[in-house]
Amino acid sequence: MTHITPEAPLTRLEHDLIGERHVPAEVYWGVHTLRALENFPITGIPISDSPFLVEAIAAVKEAAAMANHQLGLLDDERFAAIRDTCEEIRAGQWHDEFVVDVIQGGAGTSTNMNANEVIANRALELMGHAKGDHHVLHPNEHVNLSQSTNDVYPTAVKISIILAARELLAAMLRLEDSFARKALEFHDVLKMGRTQLQDAVPMTLGQEFGTYAQMLAEDRARLSEAVALLHEINLGATAIGTMLNAPSGYVEIACTHLSEITGLPLETAVDLIEATQDCGAFVQVSGTLKRVAVKLSKICNDLRLLSSGPRAGLGEINLPAVQAGSSIMPGKVNPVIPEVVNQVAFQIIGHDVTVSMAAEAGQLQLNAFEPVICFSLAAGISRLEQAIVVLAERCVDGITANVEHLRAEVEASIGLVTALNPFIGYEAATAVAKEALLTGRGVAELVLEKGLLPEEHLQRILRPETLANLGPKPPVR
Repeated sequence: MTHITPEAPLTRLEHDLIGERHVPAEVYWGVHTLRALENFPITGIPISDSPFLVEAIAAVKEAAAMANHQLGLLDDERFAAIRDTCEEIRAGQWHDEFVVDVIQGGAGTSTNMNANEVIANRALELMGHAKGDHHVLHPNEHVNLSQSTNDVYPTAVKISIILAARELLAAMLRLEDSFARKALEFHDVLKMGRTQLQDAVPMTLGQEFGTYAQMLAEDRARLSEAVALLHEINLGATAIGTMLNAPSGYVEIACTHLSEITGLPLETAVDLIEATQDCGAFVQVSGTLKRVAVKLSKICNDLRLLSSGPRAGLGEINLPAVQAGSSIMPGKVNPVIPEVVNQVAFQIIGHDVTVSMAAEAGQLQLNAFEPVICFSLAAGISRLEQAIVVLAERCVDGITANVEHLRAEVEASIGLVTALNPFIGYEAATAVAKEALLTGRGVAELVLEKGLLPEEHLQRILRPETLANLGPKPPVR
């Protein structure tokens, strides 16, 4: 029923357990969503900011409707309207109607009810009825049939994280390839390796960048393993995992339809009571994201250090100049891209603490804190993906090496004597190192002067293949 009041725009009157409320007539959400908007003005970020989550909820609702229709619980007309609405949402429509805050009390009930109301009211339109005519098609009785928030929401969250993680994994591969190309470009560029910021032994810049590529490859594998755990769902568990109000056969049918809709190899958990309360898979994914962030931040620390200077620092590599670095120091260029990635990594580490605490805080048969788990994972994945793409495109792809400077550092470093140990002996190498330190002269120069090695032999030792135990050039990626 619609009403016009002098004080308010066109509205419709809806009711719930608490009482009656006027809802703006033009919106597809209803009274439950209205109360959630009032109760949870927390972040100002609506769930529509997470399109994967909105599409995943629509997929769950569509699969449930298909199962209910197949089991004779939902008639043809209602089923078709619900199915068509879910398909519209999965295609990107009506996302702006998903308005409740991402962080909310109620274990995701507000998100589920927001979805139920939007789907019900749009389905009513498709059936030729007005929004709010819930005696024809009801958000709870028809859209939420055979379901509970406690199986719908975690299932949708898992699907959304799987889909988001695909894009993150693709971004990680992009950055891995970028480092691998640089490893190829710098294959035989000699430099000094360092331990504890002190000269160690020679290596090549290609080896250094190849290590970064390998670190990303390992993390991609670990993240894929963690995400695989999310394919186990509890759809059909209803309230606590006992399948109350879910008809016989519903669990299997709904899971089959959801797998077909999403294209994911989803499986029903063996123990639905355990699956409804356990957040272990989310903790695993979060911990792996933290691992990625920690290692990525370490790589960015290295890039900032290697490019430091350009005159008074290491100055071994040059990062692309992407913006002026100072409002007071002319000519200064800062490593802003690695710096922003560092900051994203710090956030991911914080998100992992949040996920860990939220998972631990579950009580008895349900964890009420999955909304903040969902938000933390979704935000972390999205920001990490963007940061990785920016790092690849605006930094790593354009890195250049100061080849002559790197070679001179090797020749001047006393670390070179370690490579000469097998040829001149430890005592002679120690004496050369000591004199090099006192005089500032090069190790190779002193070795030749003292007649410890013929020049031709010394030059063979100083080749990258010998100094860095350099293998064959890697294939082009």
